[in-house]
Amino acid sequence: MNDARPLQRVVAVVTGASRGAGLGIARALGAQGATVYVTGRSLNEGDAPLPGTIHATAAEVTAAGGRGIAVACDHADDAQVAALFARIGEEQGHVDILVNNATFLHDQLIEPGGFWTKPIELVDILDVGLRSAYVASWHAAPLMLQQRRGLIAFTSSFGASCYMHGPAYGAQKVGVDKFAKDMAVDLRPHGVAAVSIWMGMLQTARTRRVMDQDAAKYAGFWEMAETPDFTGHLIGRLYRDPQRMARSGEVIIGAELALDYGLKELDGRQPPSHRPMLGGPAQAHPAIVQ
Repeated sequence: MNDARPLQRVVAVVTGASRGAGLGIARALGAQGATVYVTGRSLNEGDAPLPGTIHATAAEVTAAGGRGIAVACDHADDAQVAALFARIGEEQGHVDILVNNATFLHDQLIEPGGFWTKPIELVDILDVGLRSAYVASWHAAPLMLQQRRGLIAFTSSFGASCYMHGPAYGAQKVGVDKFAKDMAVDLRPHGVAAVSIWMGMLQTARTRRVMDQDAAKYAGFWEMAETPDFTGHLIGRLYRDPQRMARSGEVIIGAELALDYGLKELDGRQPPSHRPMLGGPAQAHPAIVQ
């Protein structure tokens, strides 16, 4: 990975960054020198079943070479999201990168059974995960338009293509993919790009917990999984790409974008694309109906 801190003057927002994908993405942007606003609900260890807080993530961003700023924000509360971006506007005057990552994941999401056999609360992913991404983008866009550059990235997965974890999860992934496609149309005249990035299996505490519960079933998967930082380095590289606007509106498999950029994991691994096994993204039709 490039350690030249090419994002030193970049202001980024990573939602849902107490742990998991958000933590790694924020840390990677920090390693590239960015100022990263880290949002989430976990203020103290023990606030959630898994370890991690926004303050710990912000500290990791700073330790990596950037500047981490923790902001408590429940993305189910529009007023808190509005206050977040009002603060960023006052402190920074602009936003360069928004990573819409905040997502509600119910503990029974991956359990077997029909959707009607699981708690109805699984559908809350359409509030924090889909609607919340729209609201954050709505607030971030004006802070990008004034400088005529920016990147809105949605974290998504192969669940937008194949059956994965049930209909609510799949609908959320398809939804953020469509946000990227349609927001790109509105943002194009202003030089702001929007993309959705499909991540593979990730090396996170949540994934480790699941794998430890059935080690035989998941044998070998951890070694092929992506680090969450991997997507953060891809987002930083895409933001710096002079051809960034040519990718705007695309749904991108992160592992394939990495091949385009010649990026690998820090340990030299080249994460595989799961397109042959799980399918690939559908791109937007060029028709535009106003």
